[in-house]
Amino acid sequence: MTRTRVISDPATGAAVCERCVVADRPLLRMRGLLGRRDLHADEGLLLRPASSIHTHFMRFPIDVVFLDRECRVVDVRSAVRPWRMARKRGAKAVLELRAGEARRRGVEVGAVLRLADVAEARDA
Repeated sequence: MTRTRVISDPATGAAVCERCVVADRPLLRMRGLLGRRDLHADEGLLLRPASSIHTHFMRFPIDVVFLDRECRVVDVRSAVRPWRMARKRGAKAVLELRAGEARRRGVEVGAVLRLADVAEARDA
């Protein structure tokens, strides 16, 4: 079963991804965003564990946010086009967002993100 979570920046309370699918099993990580035609502004995919991604066979560019063990942003790559690869040494998870969303939502290196269940995030 795929879990949908909300990822936010506790420092500001702003949502980074309202509907984030957590891919924490090999098959889910391998499939990733393949087969999708687009990614909505509020959607994303959190791959963990992961320190690299590829956009082979994808149809659209994505923003790639690399996270360490504490969900601290260690790198942000904007608008990674199809047929590319990206990696960050020391990253333990990767958040994939629609191209332009990382900047629009103020995701910066050093920010610590919070992962919460959808119901938990609504109560906060």
